[in-house]
Amino acid sequence: MPKGGRKGGHKGRMRTYTSPEEIDAQMKAEKERKKNEEEEGASVNDNQSEEKLTASGSEDSDDEVSEKRKGVEGLIEIENPNRLAQKAKKVTEIELEVPKQLSRREREEIEKQKAKERYMKMHLAGKTDQAKADLARLAIIRKQREEASRKKEEERKAKEAAQAAAAAKGIHSLSLK
Repeated sequence: MPKGGRKGGHKGRMRTYTSPEEIDAQMKAEKERKKNEEEEGASVNDNQSEEKLTASGSEDSDDEVSEKRKGVEGLIEIENPNRLAQKAKKVTEIELEVPKQLSRREREEIEKQKAKERYMKMHLAGKTDQAKADLARLAIIRKQREEASRKKEEERKAKEAAQAAAAAKGIHSLSLK
């Protein structure tokens, strides 16, 4: 016994079956429709190639029709006013000389790099406060090192003089004996 009791279908409707003849007719109609679409696509492509040869700057709405649709788009016809049609750009339309608009982050990054370069130039020239402080510190260190080397030199000379005096005194003492 079928599901739902003896009535047959949902809410009492009778079940309907598709006859094999109707299925064959639907399949033939589907095949013919596909053939027609392929032929139209081929003729549209031929027309487009002729149009490209004759007119270089014209754009038609046939481009949208001839585009091969992906996935379910070919089965369902939709009209979305918010959807932007992607058009292929021609080489003549692309403008390479126009400067690209930078985003805020990119602009800030470039400004930051330029500011850093300016600061380094000023620093190397000795015009920044930090550079002046560094140079003053280096001057003090140089003076201290010069004084230390002068003291070492004086101590070395004094030591040599003391050794010479001791040696001379030692020679005198040996000769007296």
